[in-house]
Amino acid sequence: MTQLQAAKQGIVTEAMKCIAAEERLTVEEVRLAVAKGHAVIPLNPAHKGVKPTGVGRIFKTKINANLGRSPTRSEIGDELTKLEVALNAGAQFVMDLSVGTGKGAEEVRKELGEIRRGMLANSPAPLGTVPIYETISRLDGDIPVMKPETLLQVIREQAEQGVDFMTLHAGLLQRHIPLTLKRKMGIVSRGGAIMAEWMKQTNAENPLYTHWDEVLDILAEHDVTVSLGDGLRPGCLADASDEAQFAELSVLGELVQRCRARGVQVMVEGPGHVPFDQIQMNMEREQEVCDGAPFYVLGPVVTDIAPAYDHIVSAIGATAAATYGASLLCYVTPAEHLGLPDAAEVHQGCVAYLIAAHAGDVARKLPGARERDDRMADARFNFDWNAQFATALDPCAARERWLRTRAESGVAHNDDHCSMCGKAFCAVRTSRRMREGL
Repeated sequence: MTQLQAAKQGIVTEAMKCIAAEERLTVEEVRLAVAKGHAVIPLNPAHKGVKPTGVGRIFKTKINANLGRSPTRSEIGDELTKLEVALNAGAQFVMDLSVGTGKGAEEVRKELGEIRRGMLANSPAPLGTVPIYETISRLDGDIPVMKPETLLQVIREQAEQGVDFMTLHAGLLQRHIPLTLKRKMGIVSRGGAIMAEWMKQTNAENPLYTHWDEVLDILAEHDVTVSLGDGLRPGCLADASDEAQFAELSVLGELVQRCRARGVQVMVEGPGHVPFDQIQMNMEREQEVCDGAPFYVLGPVVTDIAPAYDHIVSAIGATAAATYGASLLCYVTPAEHLGLPDAAEVHQGCVAYLIAAHAGDVARKLPGARERDDRMADARFNFDWNAQFATALDPCAARERWLRTRAESGVAHNDDHCSMCGKAFCAVRTSRRMREGL
């Protein structure tokens, strides 16, 4: 029985109880949100030690960290190091996007399976994958010869291993491809491009769409949550909110209903590059078309001209997305558009998105969201530096920067001011004197 099937039957699962306690909600509130499909709990029973975590507007906004090796960079151990970095930074979800290295189908299957098993064994966070990546890796990149049966087999194997959620680009159809020819950047989704080329070369419909009932049978058996991939997400501002993007979204709305009818939990992935003034419309449109299914958003990136700073650019968009409709934010690192992120960049991406998620929760006035900010204000007014560090999203970075200032000054001083204003010009000291004089 999946979490959705249980919720529809009025059954409160242990996972729902855990999430209710974590989110300060009643178990009935959690059960009802899951039953309606407005929340999901990605939780494959085969993933031992995973922490139940809810995604939906009723909960705090969560963040995901994309990991995994490329054909030219990173070894198995490196990805486990990045996994530890992401979890320590606060990521609540992780995805393994590893692809093969052209060494042959069987060797690729073993290598990618080893990476995935290592991540599952070491991650208390729900783990996601994109099965089409391994499918193509087994074919040494020869996309046209991919057989739907192979893709279904990969989905089954990953579900049996314990993968909690899967990105499946099932909404990109043959009729959508001509719409992408008008774009400046075409198709920028790796999974979407693979599917589009396969359809063009074979003159056949998307195999995920035509075999969707078979896919759902596998996912229902293992309670794997579907993350409906946005294969036609815009890759630059010029392509945002276009006919291709919204044509695919309409199909995703249809697939949401098919998932729910089969008892399979489902969330929907959202756009990549979107001008800031279009974000609210995009969030609200997804909620309407997909009947309140949780929205899993990459960014959005709000300007195209900041390579090496896209974690900042996209966190601006992610804050708006969290405010207006997104429930899960997929981080962007400083390496976006430039290369595979290293461990330090994984950390930077996670922190940027923790900030965005929290700012969004505060903006939508989620109960308790501002408590941490209020504790920080009290700590600052009282010059309680240790309390400030403990409250910070990145305590180590805050403490290190404070200590560096003290070391650079070369002057011993009390802790009742910082080097920005100095003791004589410190506004907080002035405010404290004024309050004490009342």
